[in-house]
Order: sequence, then C-alpha cells, then structure tokens
Amino acid sequence: MIHRTTRPTLLAITAGLLFASPAVLQATDTIMEPAATTGKPNVIVILTDDQGYGDLSCHGNPILKTPNLDRLHAESVRFTDFHVAPMCAPTRGQLISGMDCLRNGAMNVSSGRVFLRRGLPTMADMFAAGGYQCGQFGKWHLGDNYPYRPHDRGFHEAIYYPSSHIGSAPDYWNNDYFDDTYWHNGAREKFSGYTTDVFFGEAIRWMAAQAAKKKPFFCYLATAAAHGPLFVPEKYREPYQDQKPDVARFFGMIANIDENVGRLETFLVGNGLRDNTIVIFMTDNGGTVGVPVFNAGMKGRKVTLWEGGHRVPCFIRWPVGNLREPGDVNELTQVQDILPTLAELCALPTLNARFDGMSLARLLRGEADTLPERMLAINYSRMDRPVPVKEGAAVLWNRWRLLQGRELYDLSTDPSQQHNVLDQFHDVAEKMQNHLDAWWCEVEPTINDFGAIVIGSDAENPSQLSPADWQDSFLDQGHQVRVGLRRNGVWNVMVDRAGEYEFELRRWPREADTALAAGLPAYQHADGQFIPGAALPIAGARLKIANFNESRAVEGDAKCVAFAVTLAAGPAQLQTWFSDDKGHEVCGAYYVYVTRK
Repeated sequence: MIHRTTRPTLLAITAGLLFASPAVLQATDTIMEPAATTGKPNVIVILTDDQGYGDLSCHGNPILKTPNLDRLHAESVRFTDFHVAPMCAPTRGQLISGMDCLRNGAMNVSSGRVFLRRGLPTMADMFAAGGYQCGQFGKWHLGDNYPYRPHDRGFHEAIYYPSSHIGSAPDYWNNDYFDDTYWHNGAREKFSGYTTDVFFGEAIRWMAAQAAKKKPFFCYLATAAAHGPLFVPEKYREPYQDQKPDVARFFGMIANIDENVGRLETFLVGNGLRDNTIVIFMTDNGGTVGVPVFNAGMKGRKVTLWEGGHRVPCFIRWPVGNLREPGDVNELTQVQDILPTLAELCALPTLNARFDGMSLARLLRGEADTLPERMLAINYSRMDRPVPVKEGAAVLWNRWRLLQGRELYDLSTDPSQQHNVLDQFHDVAEKMQNHLDAWWCEVEPTINDFGAIVIGSDAENPSQLSPADWQDSFLDQGHQVRVGLRRNGVWNVMVDRAGEYEFELRRWPREADTALAAGLPAYQHADGQFIPGAALPIAGARLKIANFNESRAVEGDAKCVAFAVTLAAGPAQLQTWFSDDKGHEVCGAYYVYVTRK
C-alpha cells in the first residue's frame, strides 16, 4: 500500500489562489481572469451524496449557508423539475450510462445488484473517444472489483473508495473520513486530510496537469459527504450547534462542500479555465438528515417515491457556450438526460449507446422552451426487497405523479402531495399506467441477470470479495461487520482462466489482522468512536465453488482458513460458511481473498 502523506504545492500553478481563505473564495469576481481557452470545453460533474433539494440556502433553507453554491446557482441554467433515483447507486449508473437502472443493472446499493453491465459504453468511454482525459474522484459505487471499477470503465485516473460510503464493509478498515486510505487506479493509497478536501484537491491537481498539457478534461467529482457516518471537522459544524447534533454535523459537511466549490472556482478563474468549462452540480437522491429542518415544501425523503425522494438540484454553467441566460427551466427532466446532453454539447461519439434520456442542449441554448411530451418511470431494487416489481414504480408526467398504481397527485394544485386524486382522474392514471406497463415489458426480462466479478485476471489478482456483493443479501456496512450480523450469501463470479486458485476466508479484513473467532475493541477515531467488534464462535469453515465443496476446522487463533482449488474457466457461484463447534452455521465469510497462483 502506498502512503501519500505530503504533496507538492499547487500555489505556483494556481497563481497563489487555490488555497485562499473562504472570504477570498467568495470574492472571485474581483480577480482578473485570463482569456478563455478555445476548442473543446472542459467538463466537471459534481455529484454530492444525500444532499436534498432543500439543503441549499439558494433554495430557501433558513439555517444552512451555502454562498459558493448559491453563486453557481445564480450563474447557471437551473432545471427545477429534475429527477434521479431515490437511492444513490441507481442514480450514479443512470448518470454514467444514460440508461434506466433496471436496464443497466446498477439498481441497488449492494446485494449483487450494483454492477453497471459490461459492454455498456459509459460517459468516460465517450469522452475518451472524443479526445478527452477522464478523471474520477470520490464515490463510484458501480462495482468494487474488476471489470466494474472506474479505471475499467473509461477513466484514465481514478481515486475512489468502494461501495456506498466511507466505512462500508469493503472499505479500508477504520477509514473515518480523515486521513483515509482509498483506491488509486487499482492500488490502495493513504491520503492526508478530510475526505471532501482530499477529493477536491486531487481533482484540482489532476485538472491542472491536464490544462498544463493543453488537454481537454472530463472530471467526475463525487463526494462522500454528506452521507453518514456524519464525521466532519468541528469548525464546520460549530455554526449550527443550535440544531440537533446530527443536523449540525450534516450541515457542517455541506458547508465544507460549499467551501470546496469555492476553492474549485478559484482554481478555474486563476488558470483561465472558467469560461470554457461546463460545470454541472447535482445530488444523488432526495434529502436525509436535513429534511425535518427544510424540505422545500416537498413530501418524502431518500428511498421514497414522493417528490422529496427523487427531485434534486441540477445547475449547469458554461460561460462561453452560448447558453440561455441564467435562470430556472421548469421542464420535466432526469439524470438520464445528462449524458446525451453532454454528448451533443461536446460533440462526443456515442459509441452506439442506447439512451433512455434525451439531450437538453436545445433547452440550454434557448433554442426551445419545451421538451417533447414525455413520461418517466422511476423504479429500483430495494434493500429489503431486492427483486424489483412493477408495482414499486413512480410515473411522472407533466405535473402528475402516479405512485405504485395507488396514488395520483397533481403537483400544480398540491405540490406537497397531500391529496390522492386517483378516484377523480381515472383517465390520467390509466394513461400513466399504460406507459409503465410498456416500460416494464422492456426492462423486466433482464432484471435478474446478475453481473459477475472476474477472478484470476491479471487486471486484479488477488481480488477481495466482500458481503456487499452477496446476491440478494444485504450486508454492506462496516457497522454490520462489527456487530457480526449472522447472514450469508452467494457471489457470482467469472473465472478468468483455468488454473490453481487460493481462497482465503476471513471474518475480518486482512488489515484488521484479527483471529476469526476474536472480537475487536472500540476504535477511537478522529471524530468519535466505532463500536467494538463482536466475537463470533467460529470453529469451522466451508467453501463451495463449481465442483469443489470442502470444510475445515479452524486451527487455534487462525486469522483465516485457506483452500486450494483447481478451477476451469467460466461462470460460477461462490459461497462460504463459518460454523460453531457443533457444526451450526454462524454466518458467511465476510471477506474472501482470491488469488490465481
């Protein structure tokens, strides 16, 4: 593992502006800006985590202050009726592919349903084919193993963490948002600093390098914040101490995001990149911790089908792009529209992609005031009910919302969705249901086609498998590992080539370096404490893959049980079991390290 504890300064690159104080960051209009570059526009997509529509002061939040995002809002075309999935990974897959999540495969946060299908061209593939350098920084959440990682899907540079949040089951043990260890192009590397500062800093460093080489860049900057656990430096939460503790921490995380948006703006201005850079800001699902404080008049929150679960901010700025004047656009739009829009604005090859979204370029340029009439379906795989069903969908049409076929709302008269008018507008509901029926016929045949982790490839050997990818079994949180949740599941794998393989079964990850049956003490981290890790009565281990099915006793204080297996190339299902001294199942091995010899 590489340790990155000190980095060269960027002050020379950014004309002394990059690490300016927040006061300076909010006053970039006083800085002399060099002439804008010509040619292909650079593109930056900022995607924050669990920040809702109401978690911005420009949207009316009476407590939270977001001056830099407010400024971006004021300078942007804003899509005010913009929708994502009510959960993070489905939104991310839809953004990257331009396809509905039930079609592209990334329909859940875990449970073996997070993999963006192989063969689908991604946003990075298209930008790379268009002559761009592509960088990804932060949350990926579309597959932790080969061939699903960001650098497997078109990105030239990728610094990211696995799964749904920092501290998830497959994440580096005891990562706590401060001085964490992330993946960097397939190798683990330690970084110094608070997570959002690190990802913005690394993205800026990389963009500066591309600009110095006069290469156009696409930067996908997806923060870990403001997703829980709610860890943040005290100075950011201190202004909100009169709120409940979780709210103060959540707002503090967003305040830090806002400061970094100002830091990014200072970099763009100082390097003459601002005018010919498309900046898109959006969030991945509806509100969470901030909902009780302010939810912009909407009902619902993350993982719900009401408006508050999936309507989010979307700001787009391109100063020299001949866009319409900054302001609100109220047309019904969705995250699947972003990729076809960028493909048109940047003249990218689309690589024979199928888009479920449509380009918004004409709206952005002021060449049209409306979109063709459309209905949108929102559906995804739930954590407690992984197999999607048609009845789990919302249908959006103009200002109508049909939820699960049972509730119909007219947002033009009832924006807070308090009055179900299904009985009064059967004709509207029928038309929307017909759209859903036709859409479902298209996506349903492949919803249970699971992606497979490739083992034994030169691209990743060894591979760490985690319970986040058990098929239709939910265990993706570090907290669940610590409490020793007694759960099991199957990994879908593809054996890259025939040969000898070693399977190392563990209850704790390698870096925790702890015996199978042992517990762990509580861990004091930079902003609190992780709970103790429970001891489990593990006395035996079993591995089943292809035609191999063997059990072994645990020897003394062993930290793992290893099996040598001869495998043929091709698809397989892998499952493990830990048992007690009476042979009763305890749980599956949370971690399996697979090495082709």
